Amino acid sequence: MIIVTGGAGFIGSNLVAALEERGHGDIVICDRLGMEDKWKNIAKREIRDIVKPENFLSWLESHAKDVELIFHMGAVSSTTEVDADLIVENNFIFSRRLWKWCAENGVRFIYASSAATYGNGEEGFDDDEGPEGLARLRPMNPYGWSKHAFDRRVASIVHTDRTKEKIPLQWAGLKFFNVYGPNEYHKGEQKSVVCKLYPQIVAGAAAKLFRSHDVNYDDGGQVRDFIYVGDCVDVMLWLYDNPKVNGLFNIGTGKGRSFNDLAQAAFKAAGKAPKISYMEMPQELQSRYQYYTQADVSKLRNAGYDRPFTEVEEGVARYIKDFLSSGDPYR
Repeated sequence: MIIVTGGAGFIGSNLVAALEERGHGDIVICDRLGMEDKWKNIAKREIRDIVKPENFLSWLESHAKDVELIFHMGAVSSTTEVDADLIVENNFIFSRRLWKWCAENGVRFIYASSAATYGNGEEGFDDDEGPEGLARLRPMNPYGWSKHAFDRRVASIVHTDRTKEKIPLQWAGLKFFNVYGPNEYHKGEQKSVVCKLYPQIVAGAAAKLFRSHDVNYDDGGQVRDFIYVGDCVDVMLWLYDNPKVNGLFNIGTGKGRSFNDLAQAAFKAAGKAPKISYMEMPQELQSRYQYYTQADVSKLRNAGYDRPFTEVEEGVARYIKDFLSSGDPYR
């Protein structure tokens, strides 16, 4: 049995779809569906069970002998969420409980971290998993800090002998960079820029991007490591197939691209002439805005992952043509 927490969410539902395509029949989702359309992310899937997070630990206890691996994708993932208690309960405490349960029951554990742990990037984007390397990072929002706090706890358990805690049979933390692709429609303001721009583009309006408040970057020239969700899923499936691989890994393409590049790719995929305008960045974002992210993926490559990552132009075209412009945008 494979469990995906956050399995009805963006990355989680794409992983569930891929597991099903590979013939895995016993897939369990731990998630909340809410009152809107999140359920559509898993409407096509054959699922063994759906469990609410508050019932999950007791559910695990009654199915302990059947569980092979937990993909822990569930989290409060909004970078603008200000309720730190809510974030800590979901992103740190719940993750700690799952880690301990997996370690005690011989279950593999692969979890979602985030590139938000790197803060403004002044310490670089090296996925050093050691306690000293992680201690240098300064996340800029509660979400990034909560993911970082769990990464640091894992590092303490794995790389020091002071905690005396057990370690799961396999463990991997995944620092996802800027992911885009199908099934993100429930995320509101946290949707990818591609998803936000597409309705503007097809309506004939200009794509709106943020002006730059850094003299080193042109308007729309801010850089992100945009990664197609299918590539993220491929890495997770590779980890599933390679149970001896452990560690904290960046999940990006290793190639930063500008928002202007992304917008140009979206216009081309939609068959429209490019038209871009620039708007003021909200005041509350200006002091904690990242102008540059680019994953160092050498550690993942050295671990043996050798598949190429999707270029922005190809990924955006696939997303728009196969999903956003179709009658059914869900995977």
